[in-house]
Amino acid sequence: MQTQRPSLLAERLNGIPPFHVMELLARAQQLQAQGKDVIHMEVGEPDFPTSEPVLAAARAFLDNGQVRYTPALGLPQLRAAISDFYRTQFQAAVPAERIVITAGASGALLLTVAALTNPGEEWLLTDPGYPCNRQFIQAFGGKVKALEVDASTAYQPSPAQIDAAWGPNTKAALVASPSNPTGTLIKPDVLNTLADIAAQHGGCLLVDEIYQGLVYGQAASTVLAMRDDVFVVNSFSKYFGMTGWRLGWLVVPEEFTRHVEKLAQHLYIAPSTPAQYAALAAFSAENLAILEARRQAFGERRNTLLTGLRALGFGIDSEPEGAFYIYANVAHLGGDSMALAHRLLEQAHVATTPGIDFGSHRAEQHLRIAYTTEVARIEEALARIKTAL
Repeated sequence: MQTQRPSLLAERLNGIPPFHVMELLARAQQLQAQGKDVIHMEVGEPDFPTSEPVLAAARAFLDNGQVRYTPALGLPQLRAAISDFYRTQFQAAVPAERIVITAGASGALLLTVAALTNPGEEWLLTDPGYPCNRQFIQAFGGKVKALEVDASTAYQPSPAQIDAAWGPNTKAALVASPSNPTGTLIKPDVLNTLADIAAQHGGCLLVDEIYQGLVYGQAASTVLAMRDDVFVVNSFSKYFGMTGWRLGWLVVPEEFTRHVEKLAQHLYIAPSTPAQYAALAAFSAENLAILEARRQAFGERRNTLLTGLRALGFGIDSEPEGAFYIYANVAHLGGDSMALAHRLLEQAHVATTPGIDFGSHRAEQHLRIAYTTEVARIEEALARIKTAL
């Protein structure tokens, strides 16, 4: 007789919730297989193809056939290119030595959390916020203290809130500007104050600038133009449109570079070599012109979706200034964003993301709707939603 053995799964897996949007995506794919025309507004991924200068650089590198490891911190030429980008675009002095190329922004977040977190130490995170961050911290034995944010502060934590929440066991605070799922920004002077508060408490601030280049009505900025004692995560996925290349970067205070390098060596050896050589072309004048045209297209889409959703009665409590999302209040439509997301998918064939994927604070009252599709499709989606409602 075979005896039943205890579960081999680690206990940390018990606390990881599913991505509810993946359930919706699977259903959307079923509908498409049945011949239905589904408009995807649930995915946090630019719909534009990889730009030609980046593809050309990748082809040229691969044609050489010498696809070898790079240093764990990344290709020196790419680190220098990012340093130049900070200098020319943001007037920020960020030495290449402080820049770590990573396997996507997720790799950068994992390196930071692994470098800073002892078991039982606490991080301050916003609710709503990007859900994977909670799992990164808990995977390394840390604890998460959720900061409930709402439209009164543009879904961003205030300095007073961070200060009050900081406890004796708090190690760091993580903020995002622009943010996911709300697309809101933290003003540079407020970011500077948040970093001051973290330093005063003997901790640090991690700033997610993954959507940095995708802002509307104002110039993009970086906290690195003001100080060098913060950790900053960025990515080639969103503004640069290179999601599947899985490449990001991390900027660390100088004293952490060697420690992060050792972690990278052991965790993933080095980032993708073809992706790094491709990314060298991302900062060329030709490519930046393409990206600027795409940013303007996103701005047009944003305006179309904002106007349309408001006309349909959706609540836009805090207007997004960046990224490519609108976090819409749907409380008056029943207060169950998961049920509404399923309804819109089944009846209108429009896929959206329920707020419960991003936390628990009033999450059931919100939908995240991505404008990662062209204007004509957004207008069609709005027409379908109107009919379904």
